[in-house]
Amino acid sequence: MTQIRGVQSWSLGVALHLILAAVLHQGLATVAPPTTAPPTAAPHKDPGRPEKGSYVVTSSNGTTCLLASMGLQLNITFNSQNKTVQEVVNLQPNMTKPSGSCDSARAALLLTTDAEKTNLTFMFTLNVTSNKYHLSEVSLSADWPGMKEPLSANNRSLDYLRGTFGFSYMCHEEQTLSVVQDFSINAFQLQVQPFGLTGDQFGAAEECQLDEDDMLIPIIVGAALAGLVLIVLLAYLIGRKRSHAGYQTI
Repeated sequence: MTQIRGVQSWSLGVALHLILAAVLHQGLATVAPPTTAPPTAAPHKDPGRPEKGSYVVTSSNGTTCLLASMGLQLNITFNSQNKTVQEVVNLQPNMTKPSGSCDSARAALLLTTDAEKTNLTFMFTLNVTSNKYHLSEVSLSADWPGMKEPLSANNRSLDYLRGTFGFSYMCHEEQTLSVVQDFSINAFQLQVQPFGLTGDQFGAAEECQLDEDDMLIPIIVGAALAGLVLIVLLAYLIGRKRSHAGYQTI
């Protein structure tokens, strides 16, 4: 009986380690690194989760060349009246006008809102050799009330939202796109396809790593629990067999 209890205790310990490892992996995969605000930044109001909008870009011949569906939240730090202010602003789809352009290797989505006081541009680039695309550039111009001067931010060396020609990139989890030190974008329920569209529908989706990790955790936990049951059952059968052999000897 001591041997059986020892095996069962060891089995439970192994299973708990597996479950703990899975939970820790989930936490590390889904929690974005915290952004440290400047010490003088004024607190901002949480605008809540942004509404998802659908945006379309058509080429010069009238065909759809870029599709995007996403909720967008802008994180901006700027100077206002001798103090630093941090603002988190949701883009309102019903007040946002999409436009843009496409060619064989580049596709741009321009979102204009606040009576043209906010202009946000996403630039996608296609590698024609590998047939892989990515978000390579983001730019923002904003002239909001309270700003000491209009804000302009641009980064042309990004590598986000990587996908394959003819497929869409999809990420249900919140994803933070860091552009420059004072500007980042939170994207929610994102699906985008800048190349290889057929008609007005997204191609098959390639899911982001965050979504894949989210699906992996239940599988790991289930496997750990199944392993625990199997080990305990084997320990029970071995112990029972040894007990039976002892009785026969007597």
